[in-house]
Amino acid sequence: MTQHAPLPGLKLFNLTGRTALVTGGSKGLGLAMAAGLASAGAEVMLVSRHREEAEAAAAALARDHGRRAFGHAADVTVSAQVDAMLAAAERAMGRVDILINSAGINIRGPIAELTPEQFTQVMTVNVTGTWLCCRAVFPGMRARKWGRIVNLASALGLVGLAGRTPYTASKGAIVQMTRTLALEGAADGVTANSICPGPFLTDMNLAIADTEDGKKFVVGATALKRWARLEEIQGAAIFLASDASSYVTGAALAVDGGWTAQ
Repeated sequence: MTQHAPLPGLKLFNLTGRTALVTGGSKGLGLAMAAGLASAGAEVMLVSRHREEAEAAAAALARDHGRRAFGHAADVTVSAQVDAMLAAAERAMGRVDILINSAGINIRGPIAELTPEQFTQVMTVNVTGTWLCCRAVFPGMRARKWGRIVNLASALGLVGLAGRTPYTASKGAIVQMTRTLALEGAADGVTANSICPGPFLTDMNLAIADTEDGKKFVVGATALKRWARLEEIQGAAIFLASDASSYVTGAALAVDGGWTAQ
């Protein structure tokens, strides 16, 4: 059988020598994206509010992919902890080339049944936490003239869904924040993009997975008519973190099974 050399273009996706910081990285989509980056050659630091969880996930990642991986505990809504997180990443890996902001929460319910405190809680974690992490890494990336910021938005940052006012507001904000960061970083080689996942079967979505609303208004809204597998987020993350996306910034990449196509 004839052996073919690897396509030269695939080198654009190679992350060997790159370092990545992934918030919400100990489980769900954050861990899946971190695993994707490690499989492409990157060193990673996984951030969670729970140290043991982050360290266990990092150990498994290092074992599975043969790359250095670290766990760190931080609350991304606390500025001092975000600064300490960056310092820990720089001690462990030397610098942060890639930031993936995946930490987030969702509180569901009709607007009349939600409290102002619940709305503020979602906005604080999803928007303020993302903003603080971007703010922390931005100066270093600009100084080095290379950086990749990947913010986890949602298909619900692009379209609406009843009973999701806090979440849709927060994810719409992420899309706009990312576009603005793209403009601020463009002159210095720093790109910023958002991934907009559709219905992935994460812990956050388990509560609605078998409900009629979940089947009709979530999975039923997609062209592919199924929940996404966690690993199906990895290609988008690797692309946006690599040299392959050098002319992509300010984009909102839907990985949603065709939800927003309809």
